[in-house]
Amino acid sequence: MLKISDLRDLTREELLQKKNDLIDEQFNLNMRRSLKALDNPLRLRQIRREQALILTVLNEDKLGIRKLAESSVSILDDSKASKGKEK
Repeated sequence: MLKISDLRDLTREELLQKKNDLIDEQFNLNMRRSLKALDNPLRLRQIRREQALILTVLNEDKLGIRKLAESSVSILDDSKASKGKEK
């Protein structure tokens, strides 16, 4: 089970990737459930709750309640941005 404190240390891209992975896993489990009984049916509940935690953290960032970790990859290189301002 994911902890919300661990989720808050991730970047937006990592959270969105985790959310997409959970959606894929949920889809696969639902397909298997329709064909036969699952080995661990409680995993579906865990997935829904983990998705809710991720959405909560993303919404906190959107509303400005808490900020997410910054991505280490910058869209603009600082050296190029400073050269453009000097001209």
